[in-house]
Amino acid sequence: MMFLDHVAIYTYDIEKLKDFYTKYFSGKENRKYYNEKTGLQTYFITFEGGARLEIMSKPNLALTDQSFPAIGMAHISFRTGSREKVDRLTKALIEDGYFLKSGPRETGDGYYESCVLDPDSNEVEIMA
Repeated sequence: MMFLDHVAIYTYDIEKLKDFYTKYFSGKENRKYYNEKTGLQTYFITFEGGARLEIMSKPNLALTDQSFPAIGMAHISFRTGSREKVDRLTKALIEDGYFLKSGPRETGDGYYESCVLDPDSNEVEIMA
């Protein structure tokens, strides 16, 4: 059996991004790893069902231009199980100052979803 274990993203502020995914998406973080030699810091955030997100930071990260779509990761998606939960979570994120990119709405391919930006402007899709 093969399954996706985790996706990793770099950030300048590892604590802020860890707090976002644990607070709003009920992720559980492990103990922070720190490599004194390279300066690399990581958290693994584990979600219900076993999927994990590795949040990483290290000195001298380059900033990418996010003003237009580019090759690479497009978004992270979380399934809530209901339209009401999509609406509630989206409302909470907006009230806490996060940017709503789209929705909540029914997409052309039949999904009910919204899309917000995390603290690093990564797109986070919230679906029923």
